[in-house]
Amino acid sequence: MSEFVRKVSRKISKLSPEQLERVIDSVNGENKTLSSALESLSTGLVLVDGDFSLIRSNKAAERLVPFKKRLSGDKAGEVPLWELVDDEYISSFLHKCAAGGKTNVSEEFSVSAGDKTRFITVKIVPLVEKQANEEGSAFDTTIAGSVITVEDITERTQQEVMLHRMESLAGLTNLAASVAHEIKNPLGAISIHIQLLQKAVKKSREGDGMLPKEKFMEDYLAVINEEIDNLNKIVVDFLFAVRPLQVNMSLSNPDALLEKIAGFFMPEFESKGVGVVLRLCKASPRLLIDEKLFRELVINLAQNALAAIEERFAAAPDVTEETGTLLLESCVKDSKYILNIADNGAGMDDKTASKIFEPYYTTKATGTGLGLTMVYKIVKEFKGDIDVKSVKNHGTVFTISLPVPQRETMLLEDKAAGVRLLGGAGTELPIA
Repeated sequence: MSEFVRKVSRKISKLSPEQLERVIDSVNGENKTLSSALESLSTGLVLVDGDFSLIRSNKAAERLVPFKKRLSGDKAGEVPLWELVDDEYISSFLHKCAAGGKTNVSEEFSVSAGDKTRFITVKIVPLVEKQANEEGSAFDTTIAGSVITVEDITERTQQEVMLHRMESLAGLTNLAASVAHEIKNPLGAISIHIQLLQKAVKKSREGDGMLPKEKFMEDYLAVINEEIDNLNKIVVDFLFAVRPLQVNMSLSNPDALLEKIAGFFMPEFESKGVGVVLRLCKASPRLLIDEKLFRELVINLAQNALAAIEERFAAAPDVTEETGTLLLESCVKDSKYILNIADNGAGMDDKTASKIFEPYYTTKATGTGLGLTMVYKIVKEFKGDIDVKSVKNHGTVFTISLPVPQRETMLLEDKAAGVRLLGGAGTELPIA
């Protein structure tokens, strides 16, 4: 309200009809200007009172946040704002802030917009109201409610993802070198056998003109065909390793996903006498991840753990003091979500552990050497890190750390102790 209107309002009873009309016109003009400015904002803006009932909002807020009904409706202000929001995470955030009287807090969310996902930041700050004191010489400030701003950060998030992918292309140099090495051997075998065939045909033409025996030709051609198949497999695996992942990122609860994933593979593990133990966060944050790729990551590491456990206990069937165990443990530490996947299997020596994420490196007779490469690739797509600690004949711990995007949850820490592997010596692998 302008200073003119403020002064006149204190003498309203003494105004003439003409003066009162001027005051009303001035107030209407200011209100119109403020309304136009409010609707012109690209940032969503919602004003609520102390009970979180709607006072006012702009169109950007309705565009960015899924609401059950239009905020411009007559009855929108009769219920708390969180009851109008058609998203359980945003609704829960608003409800908790209202119940706890929290202000100056913000949190990121993902919302579905048709076949696309939009990322937004919701921030709550106090709605401060100034009122002149009785003498009119100063102003008293009171908290009249809250101001909720909604910002679309989709473009920024996508740019960060693209930048991350561009940086990851640098790793293709090592991958290309590995492929060149893998292709070299089949090409050499093909070249040698073709030369042998050429010599045999040339010799037969210089002699009696008869071709070599059929079995002789078939043996060489079979080797050539086999090596061509190997080349094709190498190329297919290479394309699989370098092709950009089809990622559909959203804010998801990783512990809820871990419970579902463990429920999927647990029957197989139990049928083979391997126990599955879950020790998850007390209050799991939501992470910016792709749920399908997260599932692929966990299952891949779980299957590797099962193979390692079977290898160890098959080699020592007289071990009776312990059984095979897979542990899934999560915690929040230093603004990161930490996931430990530990087993008490055969373990690895330091040399093997240092190479397991390299393309085409495998210790299995039938392995492609790309399983853990894909795990590494998925973790990096989530802007995380993965580390491995292993002790031969005692077990292995894979530690995955993923960034927590929500600022509020960064204040909470659920620190986990080191994972004690169930080896004969009770070896403990400390987790950072």
